[in-house]
Amino acid sequence: MKLSFGPWGETLHEFVEAGIDAEKKGFETLWTSELHRTPFVPLTALATKTSTIKLGSGVALAFLRSPLTLALTAMDLNEISNGRFILGLGSGVKNLNEYWHDVRFGKPVKHIQDVINICRMVIKESHLNPIKYEGSEKSISLVGFDRPFTPKEASIPIYMGSVGPFMTRKCGEIADGWISHELCSPQYLKSNIIPKLQEGASDKKIPKIVVSGLTVVDEDEKKAKRIAAGTVAFYASVKTYDEFFSTHGFGQEASRIRELFKNNDIKGMIENVPDEMVDVFAIAGNKEFVTESIKRYENIVDEIKLTPPTHFVTEEETRFAQKSILSIVNEGGIN
Repeated sequence: MKLSFGPWGETLHEFVEAGIDAEKKGFETLWTSELHRTPFVPLTALATKTSTIKLGSGVALAFLRSPLTLALTAMDLNEISNGRFILGLGSGVKNLNEYWHDVRFGKPVKHIQDVINICRMVIKESHLNPIKYEGSEKSISLVGFDRPFTPKEASIPIYMGSVGPFMTRKCGEIADGWISHELCSPQYLKSNIIPKLQEGASDKKIPKIVVSGLTVVDEDEKKAKRIAAGTVAFYASVKTYDEFFSTHGFGQEASRIRELFKNNDIKGMIENVPDEMVDVFAIAGNKEFVTESIKRYENIVDEIKLTPPTHFVTEEETRFAQKSILSIVNEGGIN
């Protein structure tokens, strides 16, 4: 199992410095997300300042850009990074797409399949003419495009993020890798994710599995868990994830947090995340506890992405958590 990293920065300069440090520490991959920053501009900056570590969008929202734009962006990033790029895509939830970004959500499983199919065609055949694809959610008729140079690579790895059974099954069918939600327990992987990936993969090997690990390291274990609790509360406030929390026995807590969220009671939301809930969904405690918690994923996943909490916390708390992650890793393992 490899260790990877999701860097944070109050500025892009700080973000890139964290990525440079992670490469020196031996992390496998640097992953960016699409929420407080776009995923691709930070990756471009990282590509110019690193040389060996893989770079991935984990994840970019699949429906915000045309498939052509996504494919060309992936090709450019793969070129500037000398073949180190992984295109990670996820549907996000309906409200995020339609209310925040004013884009159509549609039927997300078919939608993301069309996006990925078109991306693969463009990446492989962008120098050819024409490129045509007609799907139920996305289509392309690329006539006269004639990109005047052959692609550097005929393919680029495409990973998918998913939580629900239908999207996860589709990931097993069409993707090169699976990226977890920010919160994902070994229990959920074994009971809900891997079986669906296997169903989708049928008789072929399942995609590589990248799990996210929300991480805070501090000898004051109570402090570490309270810093992580804000991010757990943030995701518990999203009704789409109700089944996820209920599966782990925290359905009542999630329901209460959603009610508090309606009143913008952030303090109350965090207070309704008990330490036991943090222990299931995050890796927060002293170094020994964190080391043992990471080991829970061995022989289950290919890669664990360690990330600092970024929701309902101060910049200093996120910065502290990031430094705590980097402090315990050396030569790709826990030192």
